[in-house]
Amino acid sequence: MPENVAIFVDVQNVYYTCRQALRGNFDYNAFWAQVADGREVVAAYAYAIDRGDEKQRQFQNILRAIGFEVKLKSFIQRADGSAKGDWDVGITIDMLESAAMADTLVLVSGDGDFAILADKLRRHYGKRVEVYGAPGLTAKALMDSASDFIAIDNTLLL
Repeated sequence: MPENVAIFVDVQNVYYTCRQALRGNFDYNAFWAQVADGREVVAAYAYAIDRGDEKQRQFQNILRAIGFEVKLKSFIQRADGSAKGDWDVGITIDMLESAAMADTLVLVSGDGDFAILADKLRRHYGKRVEVYGAPGLTAKALMDSASDFIAIDNTLLL
């Protein structure tokens, strides 16, 4: 019986960290092929911010064609010029709910806020947690709390 895996991609985080650290764009097809190899994907979510532009809609359709359920949150521009639009709470809820059906939970993010979640999933739920992140821009706490940290490298870039 194949291992069940659930995938959670923090789209904004991986986009900016790959561009900054690796000077490239994340290859979602290569990533899916690597994660799904010999395993059954029981859930796959890509969390993004909706700015409403056509190029972004095309990208979201590509993600859907690969197999992701795309979850969108409105982009909020504050009066002071700063912006808000993170998915930390949504990702956390989905990962906790998916623990019932997945043996392994795969998170693509470098955000250290997820360290406590990864630790909880491993210790309390007995799950494997694989974290994919850009080297140098992934929080040490998140890497330490994962069952495995997989550095995004040229094989996962376009």
